[in-house]
Amino acid sequence: MSDSIVLISHSMVKEGKLGALEEFAREMFPVLEAEKPGTVLHEGYVSEDRARVHFVHVFPDADAMDGHMVGAAERSGRANEYLDTYGFEIYGTPNAETLTMLQSAPGVDVVLSPRALGGYIRLGGK
Repeated sequence: MSDSIVLISHSMVKEGKLGALEEFAREMFPVLEAEKPGTVLHEGYVSEDRARVHFVHVFPDADAMDGHMVGAAERSGRANEYLDTYGFEIYGTPNAETLTMLQSAPGVDVVLSPRALGGYIRLGGK
């Protein structure tokens, strides 16, 4: 059974804010990469219609996810200038405090899929 966790956030881009969001992301990703060594993957994707953005996070375990969440309220506050988050998908089992934090976000739907069937992640190879 896998201890890994995948978190996908779904947000609407505020009118006229995509450029500023892209600039914010270019600033934040290198900082997060340096400060959050337990985060295996953190990538953002813009929908084809440029109206939505989805951030994908992969953590090896719940403790690494907790580490990523340190400072999340501040980062979210800045991101809220550009985004309205409407949903989280969580694959795996986060620690209770982190799950409660995500579930308490106003107006945000949380879908939890805690039971892994198995699988693998291949990084840096073919």
